[in-house]
Amino acid sequence: MANGDRLFGTDGVRGHANRELTVDLAVDLARAAGEGSDGPVVIGRDTRRSSPMFADALHAGFNSVGVDTVDLGVIPVGAVSRLTIDTGAQYGVMVSASHNPAEDNGIKFLGRDGAKLSDEREAAIETRYRKGGPWRSPTGSLIGMQSVMADAVDRYLDRLKADASYSLRGMEFVLDCAHGAAFSAAPELFRRLGAAVEVHNAEPDGTNINAGCGATRPEFLSDKVGGRVGFSFDGDADRLMAVDEDGAIVNGDVIMAILARHLKERDKLKHDVVVTTVMSNLGFRRAMEALGIEVHQTTVGDRYVLEEMRNIRAVLGGEQSGHIILEDRTTGDGLRTAVRLAEVLAATGQPLRELREVMTEFPQVLENVRVADRAGLEGCSAVWDAVREAEERLGDDGRVLVRASGTEPLVRVMVEARTRGVADEIAGAVRDVVVSELG
Repeated sequence: MANGDRLFGTDGVRGHANRELTVDLAVDLARAAGEGSDGPVVIGRDTRRSSPMFADALHAGFNSVGVDTVDLGVIPVGAVSRLTIDTGAQYGVMVSASHNPAEDNGIKFLGRDGAKLSDEREAAIETRYRKGGPWRSPTGSLIGMQSVMADAVDRYLDRLKADASYSLRGMEFVLDCAHGAAFSAAPELFRRLGAAVEVHNAEPDGTNINAGCGATRPEFLSDKVGGRVGFSFDGDADRLMAVDEDGAIVNGDVIMAILARHLKERDKLKHDVVVTTVMSNLGFRRAMEALGIEVHQTTVGDRYVLEEMRNIRAVLGGEQSGHIILEDRTTGDGLRTAVRLAEVLAATGQPLRELREVMTEFPQVLENVRVADRAGLEGCSAVWDAVREAEERLGDDGRVLVRASGTEPLVRVMVEARTRGVADEIAGAVRDVVVSELG
């Protein structure tokens, strides 16, 4: 962080644990956020080996500037969001690098409304962090104090169960918990709703989170569903990817399409609009057009989806990657999304293999190119010349999207086309230019 790079990315502060992301950084980040706060702050974490260390550092930083904190333990980020609202906390903080490998970690701040902080609020925290000490240093009874919410997971599950409209009794699901924050909460939720569950990857050891499993590897469940529906979560359980009864992957676009049609048919899709990012499949947009549903697009990042949802009062939005935001307009919650999708199955009596036919996906190829300087993409004319050439070739039968990752040293090249072969060919050509110019 010493090179002046922006501290906050699209999903909080992330880095390699004990290298880019250090205990000292976490302590001072909490101090910077806490100096302008009256508290309290609720803090949850995932199952990474480094997560207790960073959670303790955050508690210490907040307490040192006079802010009380509440330890929620290992818990999905959706629960941190909900409990931030329910307790009237100044901030909710989640220690997790979400879908990243176990060696990474991150710190995600949520506001009183349970949603990620605005760019402006993050910038204010970062400005105070970079200024450094001296920090506010209360003494005696003014020092912040840490307490524990022992029933945090139960409170969250009680809320999800209370919000459910259907019993899932008699239904069977296969869950992939990614050895992450949902390892106990997800199975317990579906059991409380009456479903039978087969559970995989729910034995976290601190180093196996997301390892070959979870929402970034939904194919793990493909040969395990055996005629049932599978749900895959990621490390902090803000994403959901599903697998249908035949083992085919149902991504965030398809989940949104299923939910959108279901809501519209019941006159519950406010303004007949859905909010997505530029990464959503061309097939999604065409399916929504056929249903008479307007699609608003944002830049990549569920925070921008949420911002637009709030602007237009939409009740459904999300990303192809499985971040789905529902009518509470707070944050992605994979468990809540899984329940909503299960409720559509229960309400319609249709299998997921049929429900997914609401849209036909265009073949989509995504190349993640590791680069030395992702910020160099914007001014790289050779890359943009290659993109223009590709777009001219595709015409109305596809599209090209090239963007820098907000959290990793990557440039992402995405191509959609009528056929997989054409998409592969064009993605490879653009990738080669990115490698040559920036790799």
